[in-house]
Amino acid sequence: MKCQGMSVLVDKQFREWTSGLDAKEAMISIFQHIRDIPYSLAVPMTDPKTAPEQILAHGRGYCGPKHYLLAEMFRNLGIEVVYATFPFVWDDPGLQYPPELRRLANGLPVAHHLACRVRINERWVLVDATWDRPLRQAGFPVNEHWDGRADTLCAVKPLRSAVRTAFCRTATNEPCRNGRKRYRHPPNGEQDYEDAEDLVRYTREKTGMRSADEIARIRRFYQEFDVWLQEIRESS
Repeated sequence: MKCQGMSVLVDKQFREWTSGLDAKEAMISIFQHIRDIPYSLAVPMTDPKTAPEQILAHGRGYCGPKHYLLAEMFRNLGIEVVYATFPFVWDDPGLQYPPELRRLANGLPVAHHLACRVRINERWVLVDATWDRPLRQAGFPVNEHWDGRADTLCAVKPLRSAVRTAFCRTATNEPCRNGRKRYRHPPNGEQDYEDAEDLVRYTREKTGMRSADEIARIRRFYQEFDVWLQEIRESS
């Protein structure tokens, strides 16, 4: 019987990745398989309802569809998940960009990264499956070993709030939050959403402010970025 709400393809992968595993082992298996899907910006997958199937069909994808898929599968395990967005810039000095790609990244507008926060042992844990393992050699913060309990590394360097300089310094990982909605307004620029439609509206609001020139420069960067990532994989 197909899992409720899942497409046939997503259901098939869910069963393959979790067969015979307990809940914690299943979470780790799902995380590892999604992490190892090659990161690519080539195909837009912005609809949270279809993105999980699309990324499996294409065999590659970026942070958005990766975490839509992770959230759907984790929720099918009965685990609470919210979407976590982080503002960042592509011109990260920690990444070993080739000169032309560094030039293209310089001056790009603020982008928004998507990961998940997962409720584990009464804590909202950051789970980020963005970068596939071969990319670590170019300085990407790849999460190679997740234990199913602790926060993973964030795939980007979030732009920090002027009010708070660190996220989650309490025992429960939940500063300044109250009740079930406490993950709605975390500090440091992070925005968390339980409802994917709210997330989509937020993303459209941010990207809708870009100029035609900015959109053209972003597209060029995406194309060159994908080429570079493939060169990294082929050299590993």
